[in-house]
Amino acid sequence: MLALVLLVLVAAATAAVLRRGAGTYPRHPGPAVATARVPRGPGAPFRGVAGVAGGAAALLYLWGLLCVGGAVMEAEDGGTDSVPPRPCRDGVPPERSGQVVDYAVSYLPLGFRCETLDGDGYDSADIPGHLNPGVAVLALTAVGSAVAAGYATERRARAAARSDGRAPASNRRTGSL
Repeated sequence: MLALVLLVLVAAATAAVLRRGAGTYPRHPGPAVATARVPRGPGAPFRGVAGVAGGAAALLYLWGLLCVGGAVMEAEDGGTDSVPPRPCRDGVPPERSGQVVDYAVSYLPLGFRCETLDGDGYDSADIPGHLNPGVAVLALTAVGSAVAAGYATERRARAAARSDGRAPASNRRTGSL
């Protein structure tokens, strides 16, 4: 948990530094600089949402990779008390975990599956159940927001072209009815 908090803090600090830019602002801004506004495009809010959702999806996936990696390291740790693998013991009765013969790891979707003698299996409790749906929702939000930003920008560009008298070829009238 501490690693997750540290990772989020490092990501936030990095984003703040990258957003500000090194050496792009004067140290003592004058009154003209303080009142200047940066023009925003029509898709700016969507681009912001897409960036935040994409970053959150990447962080959540990275956290999931750490969970899977920790479970694999615990399962591969040999010696006494290594059968059945420790990740396969959490959250299940001892009778069920005593039937584990192997495990399988997947990275898309993230998972650690304990396989039993009867050919069945169960997911380890080391990988949170909300992880894969969270990554999927955040990734789809990022993609949808990026598409919406492109659509808003294209729509404004087409409207500006029409107001200048240059209609796109698909909107020109041919003169026939």
